[in-house]
This record gives sequence, structure tokens and C-alpha cells, in this order.
Amino acid sequence: MADETHLRLGVNIDHVATVRNARGSAYPDPVRAAKLAEAAGADGITAHLREDRRHISDADIDGLMAALSVPLNLEMAATDEMQAIALRHKPHAVCIVPEKREERTTEGGLDVAGDEDRLARFIAPLREAGCRVSLFIGADPAQVEASARIGAAVVELHTGAYCDLHAEGRPEERDAELERLRAMAAHAHALGLEVHAGHGLTYDTVAPIAAFPEVRELNIGHFLIGEAIFRGLDGSIREMRRLMDAARP
Repeated sequence: MADETHLRLGVNIDHVATVRNARGSAYPDPVRAAKLAEAAGADGITAHLREDRRHISDADIDGLMAALSVPLNLEMAATDEMQAIALRHKPHAVCIVPEKREERTTEGGLDVAGDEDRLARFIAPLREAGCRVSLFIGADPAQVEASARIGAAVVELHTGAYCDLHAEGRPEERDAELERLRAMAAHAHALGLEVHAGHGLTYDTVAPIAAFPEVRELNIGHFLIGEAIFRGLDGSIREMRRLMDAARP
């Protein structure tokens, strides 16, 4: 039986590919990073295959599917191309995220409530193929409720605003956003959704999110890859794992 108290850590290896692509070389290899993350205690690996292939490539997804013994969480936009790729590979999980070509990173969550019919049709074949479908959303009750209505298994709450407010030294606004996230985690759980969270989390911001009892998984990438420059990937992941476990009720 699965441990209902264990908070899973999904390590996003996108920005290993960013470094590789900066020189157009074959290294550093995201698949090697994923295996190191697995050995360091990651419960899963996340990779975002973007429309413009700015970091993760199709070959990386092939390699990850072949090499991993922990689950792969494939982040992707709700496009026909990405649906076909996911249906070909059938990863353990598919997380649908908004995507704009000009953005540096994912900005905000999906508007599930405003695109309910299309997203319901989009995720149905993925569910039928056995993928656990997650929707990346902001801390908004309308988005949580729409996610439940269309049959998503999981919502991943976007923690980027909370992390940005912390970094900008705006504690009152940060704490208000944290309370919105707390309320939405409870609301989603009450509707039968599994709750994940991620985006922008660091050693300084992870504990309050990890303490939410409804949250089952955190997905963290950019910070861990950056911190690996100073303490190695193994060390950066093990420290995040320690902080998550210490924060858990």
C-alpha cells in the first residue's frame, strides 16, 4: 500500500538541456541527470517538451522513457502534436500547462474554466491510455472546480507568485498568496483531486508548501539545477528532500 504521508519529489531536468543546447553539444545529458536524481532520492522525473524544443528534445523523451525506473511526468501544452507524442510514449503522468512561445518560463496557470470543453476532449484519450492527467492551475476555486468536472486526476498548484513575492520582500502579499494556495489545496482534495504543487520553489520557500497535508508531490527543477553548480546534483536534491521531510506534519 502506498504511503499516504510521503511527500513525493519530482525533479525537473529541463535546464540540464538548456545548458547543453547553449553550445549545441551532446552534454550535459538530461538522461544522465535524471538517473543521478533518481539515485539521490527523486520519486519521479519531470520534463517539459515545448513546442519550440528550447530545452528538452524528442530524443530526450525517448531516452528518459527507456532509462528511468521512476515515473516520468511529461509536461506539455494542449496541442495535437503533443497529444500524439504522449499517446505514443504513454508516460506515467501528463501535466498540461499553458505555453506561450515568447515566455521565458511558464507564466500562470491554465484557464480550465474558460476552455473546459476543449480540455475535456483533449485529456480523454490520455486518460484512456492510462496516463495520470494533471492540470497546472493557479489558486482559484473556479479552476479547481473545472478541473474536477472534466475528469483530471491531479491539479498542480502554481507556486510561482508566492515565490516571487518572497524574493521581492513583500511578506504580507506573500502570506496572502500562501493562504490562497492552502485553501485551494484543501478544496481540491475535498473534490477528490490529487494535489501537487510547483514552480519557483527554493530552499527558502519550500517548507510552507510542503507542510500542506493535502499536497502529495512537489515538482522542482530550475533551482535544483542551479544549486547543483555549487553542491552537486546529488547534494542539491538531498537537501531539498531533507527540508521537505522536516516540514511534513
